[in-house]
Amino acid sequence: MSTRTPVARRSKSLSAQFGLTERLFVSASERALAGRIEEGLEEVEQGLLQRVSFDDSFADVTSRYLLAAGGKRVRPLLTLLTAQLGEGITPQVLLAAEAVEITHLASLYHDDVMDEAEQRRGVPSAQTVWGNSVAILTGDLLFARASKLIASIDGSSAISQTETFERLVLGQLHETIGPQPGQDPVEHYLRVLSDKTGALIAAAAEWGATFSHAPEHLRRPLALFGERIGVAFQLIDDVIDLAPQEAETGKTAGTDLRAGVPTLPLLYLRRRALTDPADEALLLRIDSGVEGDDGAFEAAVADLRAHDVTAETTREAHRWAADAVGALDPLPEGTVKRALIRFADLLVDRSR
Repeated sequence: MSTRTPVARRSKSLSAQFGLTERLFVSASERALAGRIEEGLEEVEQGLLQRVSFDDSFADVTSRYLLAAGGKRVRPLLTLLTAQLGEGITPQVLLAAEAVEITHLASLYHDDVMDEAEQRRGVPSAQTVWGNSVAILTGDLLFARASKLIASIDGSSAISQTETFERLVLGQLHETIGPQPGQDPVEHYLRVLSDKTGALIAAAAEWGATFSHAPEHLRRPLALFGERIGVAFQLIDDVIDLAPQEAETGKTAGTDLRAGVPTLPLLYLRRRALTDPADEALLLRIDSGVEGDDGAFEAAVADLRAHDVTAETTREAHRWAADAVGALDPLPEGTVKRALIRFADLLVDRSR
């Protein structure tokens, strides 16, 4: 097990990296809110550096490793945005945004162990550097720190942080064991995404409203929005996994397929292969290519990318995004609602 201290990239501000707030708030009248969100994100970033710190020098290095490697901070952004429906970015809202991101960060350490991933955010994954045990324990430390942060917020009893954590674990468990006999693999997969990805994005949206004391009747619609857009977000990631260029995460085309991680295009192909010989042949090429020649596997991934099952996955992502937007009907018309609708559009347009 290596004891070296790896060098990871320092995270830039969200606007500098992705220009997301510039695309969420497009009119001159929305610029002031964009500025407040950006300032809040900078505070969250500084807060994360403080929160992800441990007295143990080794744990301090491992826990900050993926934080320093970057990330879009999509979840804290959503928390700060929905807080505008209440009192705005209060100290309690900032703590909630930090807790959401730390929970997400913790899940990445565990995910990479489960998936045997070699890279994350363009750097070697934690278990590649230090081994599985250290990566798992670091994730556990971060989950504990996130829970401690939430417990420190006045009124935290009003949220279901433990339920969110439970759903994250169940999502990973169900992904690991796969669908049970008689269970539709596609339905099983979408349920996994609802728990593993959607639950935390739902929490991010709901907690911003909760800790800013927004009207209580808005919490459920925001949670539904977050969960549905979380599923859409992951489905687009399934499409991006097939993209020919190297992604910002450091992954190359077909990384998830090679690791045996189920994705919707592959599940759709397996369903079609039961009745179509051509699809059965492509599936065989993909399955045999996982352990075979890189060139043959890349060619099979390219054929899957061009197949209608990938276009069908994109359509499914847009359906989930549309349902997410539909959940926003109870919200008052205004800047926040418009920004959330744009947020949904931007997340599903990443594959273009």
